[in-house]
Amino acid sequence: MARRRITQETFDAVVKENMDDFEMDADDALKDAVEQFDSQGVDLTCIVKAVPVTSEDKQGDQMQVHEVLQALDALKNNGDITTITAESEIISDLKRFTEECSIGFAQRHLASTKDAYPVILSCCKRSLEDKEGVIASLSALSALTNGQPDLLNAEGQTLLILILSKYREDPAVTSIGFRTIRHCCLKHEQNRQDLVKGGVLPLLTGAISRNTECGELVKEACATLRYMTFDDDIRVAFGNAHEHAKMIVQDHNALKIITAAAKAHVDNFSVLSELCATLSRLAVRNEYCQDICDLGGLKFMMTLLVDSYESQELVRQVFCALKAIAGNDDVKDAVVNAGGVPLIVIAMNRHMGNPHVCEQGSACLSVLALRKPKNCTVIMENGGTLAAVQCMRTHPDVVNVQRQACMLLRNLVSSMEHFCQPILAMGAQPLIAQALQTHGDLGDVFKAALRDLGCEVELKELWTGKKGSLTY
Repeated sequence: MARRRITQETFDAVVKENMDDFEMDADDALKDAVEQFDSQGVDLTCIVKAVPVTSEDKQGDQMQVHEVLQALDALKNNGDITTITAESEIISDLKRFTEECSIGFAQRHLASTKDAYPVILSCCKRSLEDKEGVIASLSALSALTNGQPDLLNAEGQTLLILILSKYREDPAVTSIGFRTIRHCCLKHEQNRQDLVKGGVLPLLTGAISRNTECGELVKEACATLRYMTFDDDIRVAFGNAHEHAKMIVQDHNALKIITAAAKAHVDNFSVLSELCATLSRLAVRNEYCQDICDLGGLKFMMTLLVDSYESQELVRQVFCALKAIAGNDDVKDAVVNAGGVPLIVIAMNRHMGNPHVCEQGSACLSVLALRKPKNCTVIMENGGTLAAVQCMRTHPDVVNVQRQACMLLRNLVSSMEHFCQPILAMGAQPLIAQALQTHGDLGDVFKAALRDLGCEVELKELWTGKKGSLTY
């Protein structure tokens, strides 16, 4: 059930009442107001939980205004002035507005309800020829649209593409521009499609090619490419995630560009993690998986597991990328032949306490085992099965760890039935039974694992074959 909502004015009025009528100090007045509305089931997500500061309007009258709106009012008041001093003040006001919006979503939402978007867009347009102004305006737009992608309109899309095209040789501007695009594309399919049609993809891949040595820009551009392949907007029946991935790879040579960029940042874990994450989103076709392998992607992933296995986030992203490219059966064999299985197992054991590493490591081994009896043997011999069972034992409450480990066990025994007894001897049966009891929503997955391991399991017959309605 949706929770009730109130306006910022209503919340501020209660805080003011607490201070004026009950003589509370600011902190107590705020705390009491929050507790009041929480007890009434009111959603305060979009409410700025702060006492407004005193400000003067144009007539010199005193009023109470939140600081983010003070910064916005300053931008509105200086918007029509074109002197050098005013331009400097506008940049200062933009920076102040950006800082306020960066505090939290409530500040950004409040600003958007007071027409902040057209004001910031106007600042972007008037500063096109001034790099410092462009950076300040884009930063403000990026902060404002974070969590509010619906604000972006056709004019804003066109302006973003224009700025990125004009400043394509400037890493500072393009980095902020790409970050703004990401904020506008998260959970917004229409913005993604419109920006792709507007020509954002060649700007992204071109930026990586021209600035391979600039780690921050490479990271921003790759992350933005990855966002273009998301299918996360529940308001549309289906999106163009696959089509966008295909365009990025085929029309803009992204696989070669990204794998080349990886070689320039062998010591930058943050950049390498993003590169692996992006490759995993682009490996959507059999030939793309093979291309990544042929371009040296598999080799650099193996190198990362050897040299950088202490980094949990990097290991997780390498596992994701390996899982993606191993969708190609030939790449499965290439991973195993390159010594991938023992490296995966070592990394899993090293980070056994991290559920995300355990989940992706089990999933990676599961894909390598699928339809590959020889790979199953390698996984068993190198302790992959024992590592998966230990993951289940370590993270009994994490449903994705339990599911992926069970999928690995199923893939192993479906190809090699004689593995059932060794796996049961590791203690798999009680762990799967516990998962079945704890995570009932995925009961079919755990029951299927028990069945494939030769254990007794009660299966529910959903349809009896009798005429009439289904019997449950």
